[in-house]
Amino acid sequence: MLGDPGFPARVRATGLTSVTLAATYHSTRAATPHHPARRLVDAAHSALYRPSPDPAAPRWAGARLRPAAPSWTGGDPDPFATAANLLRAEGLAITAWLVLGHDTRLGTAHPDLTVVNCYGEHYRYALCPSHGEVRAYAAALAAEALDGVPVDGVSLEGCGQLGVVHAGTHEKTEGAWTADEARWLSVCCCAACANSWSAHGLRPGSVREALRTAVRTGRPPSGDLAATLLAVRHEATDALRAGVIAAVRAQAQSAPVTLHAHPDPWATGPSPGLTPRAAADVDALLVPVWPVGRASEEVIAVATDSGTPVQAYVTTLPPMRPDEVPAHVRRLRAAGASGLGLYHLGLAPAARLEVLGKIVREWQLEQAEGTKA
Repeated sequence: MLGDPGFPARVRATGLTSVTLAATYHSTRAATPHHPARRLVDAAHSALYRPSPDPAAPRWAGARLRPAAPSWTGGDPDPFATAANLLRAEGLAITAWLVLGHDTRLGTAHPDLTVVNCYGEHYRYALCPSHGEVRAYAAALAAEALDGVPVDGVSLEGCGQLGVVHAGTHEKTEGAWTADEARWLSVCCCAACANSWSAHGLRPGSVREALRTAVRTGRPPSGDLAATLLAVRHEATDALRAGVIAAVRAQAQSAPVTLHAHPDPWATGPSPGLTPRAAADVDALLVPVWPVGRASEEVIAVATDSGTPVQAYVTTLPPMRPDEVPAHVRRLRAAGASGLGLYHLGLAPAARLEVLGKIVREWQLEQAEGTKA
């Protein structure tokens, strides 16, 4: 929104009162259809949108993993703080958006800390939370992102393990694997995970072979093996999240924390699968339900079983058809969604902004009627 004085007015025109603003984010090439001076942001690598961290500071001293500063923000040394302060001055609430384990720059520089599949192939965009270095980096990144900037909430993306599915540069893997094949190709086989398997009585070589067999034949590993692999992933995810939340609470004690998550415990990616402990650790869950259909409604219904408020994460961008979105949102609300995350105000062309406004007004009206009842 920097350099775009019309942005706050567009937010208010939709009826929204809160904006989720990236403080750390992965590489992207993003459209800016409403900006007065440009039409693209080409973020070549993951970045921290705060001042460059001091490598001698206690939270970074001796660390191999450190975030990079962006070079595409017009020279502002603290773009997140600048944007957050501008928006808060306009009366808008700010949620800090933190992307944690998704970092191609660091994964390329330190492949030993990345997710590795059963064929020995590294996912260089995915830092594996089984490594203590990765967990320490995520906590330090969260602390650095929030240091000294008042926020009204914090949203955690990639707070767990990423897997084989990734929207990357000239990605040519869509549809290549079944859901089961993608699941087994997303089991991390890095040295840290292998050490955890050994602690559970498994032989790493046998595990990798069982996973390769599952990928080739479509027959899953034994139930006991699968349960142990999931337990190892969840142990690392819980440890990562605990460190990050402690860092968040130290910087923004009263800000509610929202976790990007999915009720499928095997899910990987920006919204990792919920562990048995995850929902109780945060104030809300943001659950992706972009496809229109019964499956999305079932996902929301399952997520609400956690007892933690569930926000439905909905896109209004293509290929979603504008006329489908309002009814989709109504069904998600009926399925149990208590909040709404709309993607993405900055990317949506004018016609989609009208859809956003309609959704927001309808949601607010239903909330008001529910309160009266």
